[in-house]
Amino acid sequence: MAEEPRHDDGTPLPEIAGYRLLRVINHGGMSTVYLARQHSLGRDVAIKVMSTQALTDETSRRRFENEVRTIARLEHPHVVRIHEVGRTLDGLPYYAMPYMARGHLGQRDYSKSERRVVEIANLLLSVIGYAHSRNIVHRDVKAENVLFDDADRPLLADFGIALRKDWGGARMTGTGMAVGSTAYMAPEQARGEVVDGRADLYALGVLIWEMLTGKLPFEAPDALSMAVMHAQDPVPKLPAHLAHWQHFMNRALAKQPAQRFQDAAQMRAGIESVTERSLMPALRDRLQRLPPLRQYAKPIWAVCALLAFIGVGVLGAEYLSRRRGAELPAEAADAAAVAAHNEVTSAMLKPLQDSPARKAIETARQRIAAGQLTSPLDANAHTSVLEAWNADATNVEVLAVVAELTNAFADTIAAQIGSGNDARAREIHAMAAALALQTGTTNSPAYRGLRARTEAAVKARFEAAARRYDRDAAERTVQLVADFDLPPQLAATFTSRAARLPHMGAVLPDGGVLRASTGGAVAVNRQAVTRTDYARFVAATKRTSSLCRERASLLRVIAPRDWRTPGFSQAESEPVVCISLQDAEAYAAWHSRETGQHWRLPTAREASETPAQAGNRAVALWSRDCATTCTRRVASGKSWRSQTATRPLLANRGYDDVGFRLVRDLQ
Repeated sequence: MAEEPRHDDGTPLPEIAGYRLLRVINHGGMSTVYLARQHSLGRDVAIKVMSTQALTDETSRRRFENEVRTIARLEHPHVVRIHEVGRTLDGLPYYAMPYMARGHLGQRDYSKSERRVVEIANLLLSVIGYAHSRNIVHRDVKAENVLFDDADRPLLADFGIALRKDWGGARMTGTGMAVGSTAYMAPEQARGEVVDGRADLYALGVLIWEMLTGKLPFEAPDALSMAVMHAQDPVPKLPAHLAHWQHFMNRALAKQPAQRFQDAAQMRAGIESVTERSLMPALRDRLQRLPPLRQYAKPIWAVCALLAFIGVGVLGAEYLSRRRGAELPAEAADAAAVAAHNEVTSAMLKPLQDSPARKAIETARQRIAAGQLTSPLDANAHTSVLEAWNADATNVEVLAVVAELTNAFADTIAAQIGSGNDARAREIHAMAAALALQTGTTNSPAYRGLRARTEAAVKARFEAAARRYDRDAAERTVQLVADFDLPPQLAATFTSRAARLPHMGAVLPDGGVLRASTGGAVAVNRQAVTRTDYARFVAATKRTSSLCRERASLLRVIAPRDWRTPGFSQAESEPVVCISLQDAEAYAAWHSRETGQHWRLPTAREASETPAQAGNRAVALWSRDCATTCTRRVASGKSWRSQTATRPLLANRGYDDVGFRLVRDLQ
């Protein structure tokens, strides 16, 4: 018989129902990650078990579990999914996730491939922006939490210490240290202050620096010194070949949150600005990989830039000279060509020269970066852009800053629609429309993009309400079509679809009852699982019967009961009893595979609304809710043995007055 795996100190690995833990993958102060084999699906998974010191009381453990359930609902292709949350047999919270065998970002070197750095950064920004839009702050963005799947795609993991914005306050460990990894920690997070999504963007800035250079921006011998450096030391200077990233880094790693990128969209725009300033990053990557050519890289780029500038000027001059010189003698044509060249050169240099609009443009960009789009009244980006426009409407940089403000308006409108702040979204939309009319940019790419993003945000709001079967919210979305001047046919589509959504409490075509649930809606089966249903499951899976626990008696010790023989006669169509909670969960997993739908045990609230009956016996129902620890679960409803509304029962035993019913998630 193989020896059971153990920790280095000889203590056995935790026991978790449905899994066999194989070895330790990683160990930290708050948790330990294990490689495990999931029995039901025969797959390897990673299981993160929280330590006793991290979650010292039942309140913190339940809050942690609720938080993990929130994270598990994140639907993004670059988020490491959470398969299951529960507790070990010792009562410690855990969650299971895919095992990512290709390692993490800290084990890779991308300092010679700027293009790959940009690609990974943008993918992580898409995850962070998605999480922030759902009021989730990760709080521990670092290289070790960026894992790679079998297709070598980066995925962000370990939202286990993420903080929902509506909790308020900072989270601290039992020793008073702020939660998060110090090497990537924003100054306000290190001080234990309230943090928001800008702390995640700071950490991503550190990660981008690390990918570009191969080392951290701040390095210290201990965590405290590292935190002090983040809080006090100026942003270091990048190596010369990465100087085009310095402005981005100065903002990404600013000490004050208000001076940083305010959201993921702004940081993505910052990265785009860097790549636009950096000539042909793919070719530069190749030059950096060729040592003999490195010393010539700067002269080469300088020559390329000069040739490009001269080429544009020559082409422009040639074009104008052809138009003007066709009817002129040779000497006059030459003079015209020179004048045309000077004219083109002046036009090209005009955006770079000082003009009355210059100060207004710079101020507008500063205010856009700070999120001061429309307020305060006397110092906002909208006012500065109009000032620049009135000063010089022909300046190409004025048109550029109009587009930048329009894009910022689009970001805000989409975010406010997504969060349900329709009044603010309408206000910004009205200002954006007025700006487009005043500047003649209603047909510009930026304003068309704003309209497209607004329509997409409204559609997303409707689809989210429809997935939740929230008919009232879906009907309210119809008004947004008119508010944002969207195509009228969209309102007709929404109205028609909303009218077909059933109301809560309605019986669905499959016989389930529609009920509201956390994060969506469920169909609650009106009938409990019957003996016939369970017999098919046993025949298919060969599952061993659980012992049925009853009041002690010598006869029942001699003749133990199970679901086939509960101690009284039952019709095959009656609810099966003497089923442990673990049996019920196994049945739900099997039934999900058989039907291709997601079935699960209900919560206590969902279960108690529709009691079951076995003949003349009332039967309580298992729920997925834990009681004290998850070795005990809640049975809901009065039964023929007990008049108690809810009872904590052992999860690995059956009871002759407890059956189970399934619900189906409708999202």
